[in-house]
Amino acid sequence: MIVDMPDTSTRDVTKRLVSLRESNGVIAMGRVLTLVVCTLDSSEAEDAIDAANDASREHPCRVIVLARGDRFSETKLDAQIRVGGDAGAAEVIVLRLQGELVNNESSVVIPFLLPDTPVVAWWPRGAPEFPSRDSVGRLAIRRITDSTYAPDPRAAITRRLDSYAPGDTDLAWSRITFWRALLASALDVPPYEPIESVTVSGLAEEPALDILAGWLAAKLDCPIRRQTGELKVVLHRASISVGIERPQTGRTATLTRTGEPDQRFALARRETKDCLAEELRRLDADEVYAEALAGIGKVIYE
Repeated sequence: MIVDMPDTSTRDVTKRLVSLRESNGVIAMGRVLTLVVCTLDSSEAEDAIDAANDASREHPCRVIVLARGDRFSETKLDAQIRVGGDAGAAEVIVLRLQGELVNNESSVVIPFLLPDTPVVAWWPRGAPEFPSRDSVGRLAIRRITDSTYAPDPRAAITRRLDSYAPGDTDLAWSRITFWRALLASALDVPPYEPIESVTVSGLAEEPALDILAGWLAAKLDCPIRRQTGELKVVLHRASISVGIERPQTGRTATLTRTGEPDQRFALARRETKDCLAEELRRLDADEVYAEALAGIGKVIYE
């Protein structure tokens, strides 16, 4: 069910939400968190809602979508409530802000926060420079950004270290979860020689590779080189090299090891909904992510 409420107020939206719960049997007791999605405009909101709905099947939540419009126009709040099949396992409140409301997002959000549940803030695009200092970010114990869609993705992921506060994370980090697992398992076989150097190659505008290189730099005492070219990671030992490579838009990766047959396995690019669901599984500080951000400064760019 979708209910549109043009030119309304937070009070009227709250009343209508309570009414819908009573008439449709929707309850808030099973919600484990409140996810606040800060979008740049209404056109971007739909993709974010789809991802949040999919993630909510694993993490039932209330989703509050802030669609920021023109801050110089007449002050107005348009709302939309989605419950039932149109909201996955969540209840979705879409708030389209105009005028002065754009500068007062937190005051619009607070009336809709579920009591006694954690708040997570997510910026699909247009993240603030310091998420923990943002008015909505201050309400959240977990703050999710996505450097992939920044105008300069590499600069965006690099700046995350300067703005880092416990609870921050970036979906570029979630996109390499399987890569990290495969690299760790590839080294857990003989010969157990030290890694002498690592090459990380791929698109220059792919921040997931920059933070992958940073993670390797934080964990290994050797040169980590970041190159532009084919998508691959190669670990160099004294006697052998171990590599994982995949076509940029492919779904199957190849594991190569000197002197052994190649191995193939599924390794498609992770979708936003899967990365978001992973980040919602943990609400504490991600110390490994912080170490990987610090490691980017040790990477050699070629």
